[in-house]
Amino acid sequence: MSPKHLTWATGILAISIFSSFAALAEPALLERFRPVTQEDALRPSPNDWVMWRRTYDSWGYSPLDQINKRNVANLQLAWAWTQELGNQEAAPLVRDGIMFLAQSNNVVQALDARTGDLIWEYRHPLPQLQGSYVKRQLLRARNSIALYGDRVFLATGDARLLALDARTGKVIWNVQVADYRVGFNYTAGPLVVRGKVIAGISGCTTPDTGGGCFLTAHDAETGKELWRVYSIARHGDPAEASWNEVPLAERKGGSFWGTGSYDPELNLVFWGTAPPIPHSELARGTGPGAHLYTNSTLAIDPDTGKLVWYFQHLPGDNWNLDHAFERVLVDVEGGGERRRLLLTAGKTSVLWALDRATGRYLWHTETVYQNVISSIDPKTGQVTLNRAAVPTKLDEDVFVCPSLYGGRIWQATAYDPNTRALFMPLANMCNAYKVVEQPPTPGEDYGRGRFAPRHAPNNNGMVGRIEAIDVTTGKSLWTHERRPLISAGLLATAGGLLIGGDGSRRAFALDAATGAVLWELRLNASIGGYPMTYMVDGVQYLAIPTGSNILPQFSAPLTPESIAPTDRHEGKGSTLMVFKLPDSP
Repeated sequence: MSPKHLTWATGILAISIFSSFAALAEPALLERFRPVTQEDALRPSPNDWVMWRRTYDSWGYSPLDQINKRNVANLQLAWAWTQELGNQEAAPLVRDGIMFLAQSNNVVQALDARTGDLIWEYRHPLPQLQGSYVKRQLLRARNSIALYGDRVFLATGDARLLALDARTGKVIWNVQVADYRVGFNYTAGPLVVRGKVIAGISGCTTPDTGGGCFLTAHDAETGKELWRVYSIARHGDPAEASWNEVPLAERKGGSFWGTGSYDPELNLVFWGTAPPIPHSELARGTGPGAHLYTNSTLAIDPDTGKLVWYFQHLPGDNWNLDHAFERVLVDVEGGGERRRLLLTAGKTSVLWALDRATGRYLWHTETVYQNVISSIDPKTGQVTLNRAAVPTKLDEDVFVCPSLYGGRIWQATAYDPNTRALFMPLANMCNAYKVVEQPPTPGEDYGRGRFAPRHAPNNNGMVGRIEAIDVTTGKSLWTHERRPLISAGLLATAGGLLIGGDGSRRAFALDAATGAVLWELRLNASIGGYPMTYMVDGVQYLAIPTGSNILPQFSAPLTPESIAPTDRHEGKGSTLMVFKLPDSP
């Protein structure tokens, strides 16, 4: 037999052996899987991580403490899994020892969370790709799955919602929610509340997406759409006046880039929205105005879709400074009463505290240097823009802080109930921004802006930063700075740890109480996505996604020595690294 045929035959044998092994191993593991009930979603097992930030309140916190401040430096690799090509923004989920992993190219896999062995795989068939913007969005995936019942819910780049059987990966239902051909897509996963799959459409940045993006709720059993809420004020809405009589078809933006939070006591879901499009009023031709409901927090009744309240964080955005990220729900005691806080920060990295029952402004804290807001009313939270930073001419550079990619972007915050601290991943970056002539092209991004990164004033060359903020006072507890950008979401644990990673391949663990570095390890590529932790058979594991990441690419001119080679070649190096302690079985 020739070497060529020998290799082929060996491959067939290997596949046969693997298939036989899988057939023996999978039933026992799958028998452990229990459907995720509403009660499980409200009070998940400490061992599991059943939704994007683990709990409805978006804390990004685990009560596990086997890995802690005393032993974290002893971590060793338990297993690794090579992922699909594409930017690494994964958020692994775990239920009963099974890991569910969504990746670029709209692929979902179920793995044995102890070993990384594949159980099943679903590959979403993508439509014919047309236009560079549409191509990028079709192939992109962030925290794009949710678990509920015995199903995995997937939001795809071609604007579909799917329900997969959690034990087999087979499609149960498949619903087309919007037209991907004009730019609509999903870039974040659903939130499942009381049997409703709630997800926000993105991609309202192209010429044919007038009227804005929207949030929909679908019946978890059938996929039937139950309600729809738009992020752009429409006819009959009192907020329509904020668009200065611009026709509905010309009102663009308000993408729902992220996943929402849920308060079961108030029975409200909270979602954030993106800016109006094009980025500046000069390109929009709208003149100054709030352009509701862009850059806002929306509080919505999940049963009816009724908008209960809204709060706008940046009216009349001129710089593409989204406020579409997580809403963290925390209760604090003050003045003899309980305060229900909603905490959120957009790209400006101003941390906002709102009363989540009413949307009333409570307080704010500024973190990184910014020059787009001149003042915030201390009683109402009303924002006054710095008009000197608003572009007034084409092709004229304006120095804007923070940068296009924000003082923070999708790298998620984490909250630790033990220290009462919210940890914010930040970037000390600005940019030179200019409005350019950009003819509208169907299916293409219509931002009409060019950005070049610049160091923030007095950052001493340190782009990456983590700020710990006391949620009872809004005051800073400690700051950790490093030269590379913080490129991953943050994870807090009961072991006293804050886990994260940067654009120079370093995964790290900080002391949550002080910010001191307890563990640091160079991996194969930039740290991306959302680190998480779980326990199976008494062993705690720490999962850290790595791989190509557009954030280090953008900051590379400022920290050229720190960028990983994979970041210069989109899609390479995407890996899930899973660690445990050496004395674990």
